[in-house]
Amino acid sequence: MTNRLGDTLSPYLRAHADNPVDWYPWGEEAFAEAQRRDVPLLISIGYSTCHWCHVMARESFADPATAALINDGFVAVKVDREEHPQVDGAYMAAASAFTQSLGWPLTVFATPRGRTFYAGTYWPPQARPPMPAFRDVLAAVREAWTLRRAQAEESADAVTDALARAAESVPSALPDVVAIGTAARAIAQREDPQFGGFGGAPKFPVATTLRFLQHPLVRESAPEAAAATARALAAMADSDLRDADGGFFRYATQRDWTVPHYERMLTDNAQLLDVARDAGDERIVRGIASFLIDVLRRDGGGFGAAQDSESTIDGERNEGGYYLRPLAERAELEPPAVDGKVITGWNGLAIGAIARAGATLGEQSWIDAAASAADAVLRTNRDADGALVRASLDGRASAASATAADLGLLADGLFALALATGEAAWAIAARSIVDGALDGMVGEDPLLSAQGIAASPDQTDGDLPSDAAAVAGAALTAWWLGAGERYRDAAVTTVSALAARSLEQPFAHGTLLRVAAGLAVPPRQLVVVTGARDSALAVVARGADAEVVAVVTAEQARAFADAGFDLFEGKDASVERAYDCRAFVCRLPVSDPAEVSLTR
Repeated sequence: MTNRLGDTLSPYLRAHADNPVDWYPWGEEAFAEAQRRDVPLLISIGYSTCHWCHVMARESFADPATAALINDGFVAVKVDREEHPQVDGAYMAAASAFTQSLGWPLTVFATPRGRTFYAGTYWPPQARPPMPAFRDVLAAVREAWTLRRAQAEESADAVTDALARAAESVPSALPDVVAIGTAARAIAQREDPQFGGFGGAPKFPVATTLRFLQHPLVRESAPEAAAATARALAAMADSDLRDADGGFFRYATQRDWTVPHYERMLTDNAQLLDVARDAGDERIVRGIASFLIDVLRRDGGGFGAAQDSESTIDGERNEGGYYLRPLAERAELEPPAVDGKVITGWNGLAIGAIARAGATLGEQSWIDAAASAADAVLRTNRDADGALVRASLDGRASAASATAADLGLLADGLFALALATGEAAWAIAARSIVDGALDGMVGEDPLLSAQGIAASPDQTDGDLPSDAAAVAGAALTAWWLGAGERYRDAAVTTVSALAARSLEQPFAHGTLLRVAAGLAVPPRQLVVVTGARDSALAVVARGADAEVVAVVTAEQARAFADAGFDLFEGKDASVERAYDCRAFVCRLPVSDPAEVSLTR
């Protein structure tokens, strides 16, 4: 049979279009049908490069007998977590009430109102103790709904109410230098002393945490904690987690970074590019940049979401086999597919990282690639009213609204691009996006809102910055560029609201703590006004340790100043000059590269 998924935006949903399961995409139609039939929703959440999602699809969703059980007793909804992160976040939080083994595929059983009364992840077709067979789970859930409905609905309401309360935050004091150093040392205590990184198996890069430990404040107040990032990066780069072409895999299943899970995410690689750049490791930087530009970049200029772990070798699906071949032999094979969704915030991460790396290493083609991606996102990822949406595929915009994190991450990427190019237009666009995020112009999923389900109760920084941290970070950057005190105040308010929680659980709040560190010390802002972007003065400045490094012509400096970025006010000298400032208080300008300090 052909269900309703064939014409959807998501490659993940399209892969299930020929399942015998009568799938619905996420939307009002599925909810209405569940209410009409008075049956539960079976909500299956995954993404196109998820290995176990593929496995469960082959074992269960492609099986006619299992599909018959689903179709008879449930309304089945397939959700791409990358297109609908609010939906994924809400149901992942709800699932935590039923299982500690969270991940994807996420399988949720909900009332016709969308409220969870049971959940799990992957279930096999036959029982593998302690895991029951998926068919047995379906039968048990249907029996519970039929015979003990009141109990199921009571449980669902209790979970929903508890998550709504958990989403509330209590403001506290802004973390100071001492508190931030203490948080960094607490993270360092979790370091694996033998193999680097943090924790045991499975082992993830946790780039959000690594970026916090690289902050100059941490380097100064907790140098032993900061050193953990260098050890983790070196261990990962010299392990199986890093492919021969320079891109990093999602995670390693073993503590020593071996036996990786072979999917390669835009998010991980973009953030690790920043980690490697800050660490000064040009080899790793060039490898990641090459992977992003040569493999994940799409024809329209944007970057795809991920490259699959599986490919077809000798007529059979094979996980990891492509990556295990030497590079010279891969040309003979069909490479694993790339999920071509151009996700707004994820592209913001890539735009910023590639622009910064391109500026540092003098790679204009990288900066051009970042600009092309920015243009593609700003042009294509829009709805009919011009508001940013979550994603696009092949030039077609998703109906899902952009999240707050999408806006924050894209804005921060555009600020980085403005500094790399000297073009104020990118900063103007970024500031407008930050304004929208701060003014609450962020769409919430209408179905979740209609049912009173908290869309984003979790503000932790896991593999990605949270909504709160992403917007606060972009607001802080806007302030660094002189956009006004409103932006610093916004960042202070956000960080203060989550300060107590972040200091109690620092490992889970790396991005927020990095923003807190940026608020705790005066920023260094270095502006070089020159007619030659590759002059000796410009090159030295780009290698300096500073929050802001801008290389602009006098005309470009005036354009920034005229647009309201006060950092550039009065910095339009007719001769080459470098202005070294601390929180907008600038030293006398210099023209000798030797007079520009590389350190703080």
